[in-house]
Formats: sequence, C-alpha cells, structure tokens
Amino acid sequence: MNRWKMPSICSIAKQSTIFGLCATLIAPTIPAAAWAQPVGLPSMGATSAAELSPMLERSLGQAIMSQGRRDPTYVDDPELSQYLTTMGRKLAAFAPGAVPEVEMFGVRDPEINAFAMPGGFIGVNTGLIVSSGSESELAAVLAHEIGHVVQRHIARGMTQQSQNGMLMLASLAGALLAALAGGGGNLAMGVAAFGQAAAINRQLGFSRDAEREADRAGFQMLTKAGYDAEGMSQMFSRLMNASRLNEGAGGGSWASTHPLSIERMSDVQNRVRSLPPSRHVDSDDFWYVRAKMRVVQGRDAVSLRSAGQQLQDEAQALSGVRQSAAYYGLALQAFQRNNLTEADRLWNLASANGRSSAQLAKLSVDIALARKDYPRALELAQAATKRWPEQRALGIAYAQALQAIGRHAEAQDYLRAKIKQWGGDEPSLYQMLAQSEERNGKPVQARRDLARYYVMTGAFAAAESQLQQARGLSTDFYEQSQIDVQIKEVKDKLAEERQLLERFKSG
Repeated sequence: MNRWKMPSICSIAKQSTIFGLCATLIAPTIPAAAWAQPVGLPSMGATSAAELSPMLERSLGQAIMSQGRRDPTYVDDPELSQYLTTMGRKLAAFAPGAVPEVEMFGVRDPEINAFAMPGGFIGVNTGLIVSSGSESELAAVLAHEIGHVVQRHIARGMTQQSQNGMLMLASLAGALLAALAGGGGNLAMGVAAFGQAAAINRQLGFSRDAEREADRAGFQMLTKAGYDAEGMSQMFSRLMNASRLNEGAGGGSWASTHPLSIERMSDVQNRVRSLPPSRHVDSDDFWYVRAKMRVVQGRDAVSLRSAGQQLQDEAQALSGVRQSAAYYGLALQAFQRNNLTEADRLWNLASANGRSSAQLAKLSVDIALARKDYPRALELAQAATKRWPEQRALGIAYAQALQAIGRHAEAQDYLRAKIKQWGGDEPSLYQMLAQSEERNGKPVQARRDLARYYVMTGAFAAAESQLQQARGLSTDFYEQSQIDVQIKEVKDKLAEERQLLERFKSG
C-alpha cells in the first residue's frame, strides 16, 4: 500500500512558517526514531486514559495557547476569530456523539493548512482561507479537523503504548515550563512552545483509518450544518493537485499531516453522489474575511504587492459582493500604509450601489479614528452597532471611539455590558475596561480587570503581578481581602498548570 512520504523535521522547519520553528528546538531532546508515523490508532486502555483524559487534554491545550497567543504569526483579529469560531461551533453542534468544545484561531501563513491541537484548539492558516473557492470548501477542512477532535485522534496518537507520544509530550511540557519560569514574558520561548505543538501534530501523521474516521465525521457535520457536500470533494481535489504540482508548498503541509489518497477521494465522492443536490449560498462575511486575510498574510513588499495585484484583478473581473470584497481588501491595504485618502476612495468603491457589510463599517470607523475625527468615528460606530449588534469587532470599535473622545464613564458601562455578553470569547474587553478605569481615576479596579484579562489568556504570572499592585494601592480592608482571594486563585491555577506540565515532562 502506497503511503505519503513524511517530511523530515528539517524540511518541516523550512516549509512551515506557522510558528517559525527550527529543528534544533526538537532534535536534541527527541530521538529521530521517536517521530515515526503511527501505523494505527492504539486502544484507549486505562493507562492512556489516565495520561490524557479530556480534562487534562483541554488543560494542556490551554497551556499551549497561553504561550502561542504571543507568537507573531497568531492572528489577533476579532472579525476572523468570531467568523471561524462561529463556523466551527455550527459544525461541532452536529458532531456524532457529544458536542466537542472547539476554539478556532487564525495563523498568518500562506500555506494551505489547518491543524488540531490538544483540547479542541484548531489553528487555521490564512492560506487556507484565501485559497478556498467557497465557504463550503473552508467548512469542509474545519469539519475534518473537528472530526479529529471528536475521535480524540490527537490524544490517542500522543499516548500510544510506545514511548513516542510521551517523548513528544515531555519535550512540549519542558518548553512550556521554561516559559512559565520566565514569568510568562519570554516571547522566544512562547514561539518555541507553540511551534513544538504544531510540529507534534505534523509528526503524528494520522493513519489512513484515522483520516477516514475524520472524513466521515466531518462529512456528517458539513451536510447537517447546511453546507454543500461537494465542498469537501472540491477542497480535497484542490489539495491533492496543489501537493502534486508544488510538493512541499501550497498543499504539502496539510497533505503531509493528512495523507490524501484516491481511496479517500472516492469515498467522499460516493457520499456526495448519495445525497440529493444542494447549494449553499456563501455568506458575505466569507468574502470580506477572505479578502482581509489576503492582506493580513502579506509579510514583505513582494507578497503585499502580489496580494494587491490579485485584489485589483478581482475588483476588475468580478461583480457584486466579490467585487466589493476585493475593493475592501485594497482599501484595507491602503489603510495599513496610512494612505487614508486612497483608503477612503477605495472604501467608496467597495460601498458602491448601496453595498454594506460589518467589515466595511468597521473600516470606516478605523479611518475616522486614524484621522482623529472622533465625533465622526463615534457616529459611525454607533450606527454600525445598531445594525450589526452581534459583531464583536464593531462593539470594540464603538468602545474605542468613546475612549478616543474622552467619554470613559460611558465606555466603562458599555464594556461591562458587553463583557456579560461576549466576555468568554473576547478577553480584550477587560483590557479596554482597565484602560478607561485608569483614565477615570480607578487604579485598583483597573489592575483587577487587567488581571482578569491575563487570567483569560493564560498569563497567570502577569495576572498575579497586577493583583499585587492593586492590593498595594488599596486602602480598603474588605477590598484587600477580595484581592487576596483572587491572588490565591491565580497562584493555585499557576501551580496546577506547573503540576500538569511536570507530570508530562517526567513522562
């Protein structure tokens, strides 16, 4: 039986710009033999279950994410995170068995790739979004990754009865512990830890049986969620062609982690043919987010020029929402160059014929803020939040406009209301609330809310530091007592994380 050739660690480091991983981060601690591809799924016996229960797996994923959020390729963008996570949760709601807890995040990388990490955290490359020809194609890959989460393939692969999985976990846990020892502020170690997590995913190389399981679970989620079943067949065909034509790039990453085969393609195509014809209408959000990611993934002058040319070609050749999205991408690119006049001109082209979207509304607020036209920014943001009340990026823009105009008391009230609504998915709201509280002469509360932001992002050492500052500033005994309780809770969480990592480090 023909198998896809697994790339070496060095080739992975060269091919992947996911997290800037260098092979020397892994090679000294893990023998080459330990990275062999699992040939099948191990049985989940008592030992495996004890080593990586769903709760421990989630904790491990959270520990990785706490470092990875500081990685320069992590895309900290509310519009993208809301779009991906909404899609992911929509798909997961139709998962076979219990609904998994999933959290999607973007990665600035032009390769066509997505990867699942322990605990249901799924990274999505900008290259995958940009290369998707339809929303159903993108949803197909996300559904496949959620399929791996549902079947617990990551946990099962990492805790197989050989020592391979434990060596991988030990290396990863060691990197995370080193980052914790540095107080959570060591950016280089954060990059290494996240990079190792991605490398583990690559080196596990799911077996063909695991891939078929993920395909079938993903196909079920895709169709039940209302997406076009043909999207999975089209995306697999696109990935196979890309990996054949450009081995090691453009499709090689996903293909190396998820070995594609004619058999898998035939299985998916047969399933598509067994269903009645259906057509999913792509959301406008898909096209605007796709255009934005084309701009976001540009890292240098050459890639930015290429992105600009592609958007210009689309703006000239297409019509309707796709033309509008292309002009929006060009306007965003001009905005990033601080060419506000050109950004405004292109924004008007994107908005021609009454075309509107939450993304266009957000960019108009950003342009007004950049011009320091704060009353206009507030007016635009207020209107946009009324029209698209569920869009978190617009809510953040409205709070920023209130802060820019000096209305911090209103900003605090608004942010507290939004924290009740979105706080679990948008930690930055606490960070903004702390800024307004500081400006309004509430330094103790500002530090307590900033500590909440750090707790939600897994930076427990930074949270403790903020709480210690808050206690030193407070003169109220009862408030000090409350802060002491918070400090203990944070210390306990930090100790739990260290104990978890020490456990895996010792193997």
